[in-house]
Amino acid sequence: MNGRKVAVYYAWDRSMEVSAPLAVLENRFPALFESRRMLYPRFSELSDPERFNQGIEGFLDQILKKNFVEFAEFASRETGHRTLEIERGGHDDRHTPLGNEFLRSIDTLIVISFDSIRTAQQASVEEIAGVAEFLERTDNLVFVCPHHSIGHADEASEAALRDLQLQEFLHHGDKTIPPQQRFGGFARSLLSGLGVPVENLFGLRPAAQADGSPAPIKIERDLDHLGILEGVTTFNAHPHLPHLRRVGDGGGKLDVLARQRIDTAAPPHSFVQGGRTDFDALLQARPGVFAGSLLVGDATLWSSTAGGVDNLRRLWKNVVGRPSRPVIGFS
Repeated sequence: MNGRKVAVYYAWDRSMEVSAPLAVLENRFPALFESRRMLYPRFSELSDPERFNQGIEGFLDQILKKNFVEFAEFASRETGHRTLEIERGGHDDRHTPLGNEFLRSIDTLIVISFDSIRTAQQASVEEIAGVAEFLERTDNLVFVCPHHSIGHADEASEAALRDLQLQEFLHHGDKTIPPQQRFGGFARSLLSGLGVPVENLFGLRPAAQADGSPAPIKIERDLDHLGILEGVTTFNAHPHLPHLRRVGDGGGKLDVLARQRIDTAAPPHSFVQGGRTDFDALLQARPGVFAGSLLVGDATLWSSTAGGVDNLRRLWKNVVGRPSRPVIGFS
């Protein structure tokens, strides 16, 4: 037990997510009953409506949040402190921003930006300032984690957008995903406010080995100053992962720490047709940008349900068990 204090911050607004109209497929989570129907016989144990909310809230509580339970329990065991799990907009419309009082109680922050773009979650000026202050302390670490952004193109005609959505749908091959599903507005706004803008693009199908396990990632070992990827050879095989594109000042302040290969046997995607065979999967702020450490990766790095769990546990151990650095900054 190393005494680190870890928090997982779910950047969604629960009331806005669960109130999405079911008649609209795009930019919402599925309802629990939809997941049960699409993935039968999986989740048959959740079929009793007297015990389990069959709407979107049931999906959030019984499926999505449970994907992160293993990490939270792992971090608690490793550190000797209970992992804090906080929803930006929680039950009973309770709003919990990233504030200094909360941030001062931890040294490791994982932001799970699984917020639907439709809900327009934006980091406030005060939240950005609080995270910036948090990163003034050398021993602190922030991992900002959006998810995919599927079926969107700026200024595309209706016909072009339909073609794009069909192309992406066929490429990732997950029939549970609607034509457009975009997450990560909070992550984008937070990173932009910190001066390191990143766009999470597409839903790319990662390469897998013959047995279905994740293919090895490409790691820039010389850049891994914290040893975050020591002993890590793969991430996961989630079927639709984002390319993390550095934009504006982000291009000069963030390094690509790891790239993940794309399944080139999958139906074509414009990103692959443009010449890429891998996507930027893990970014890291360059030395001197912040006193602390900032990394950007996909939200499923903290999930136990898409394969590669042994390697992910090693990643988790490296993050929550990293050696202490001399503390400079606020106390």
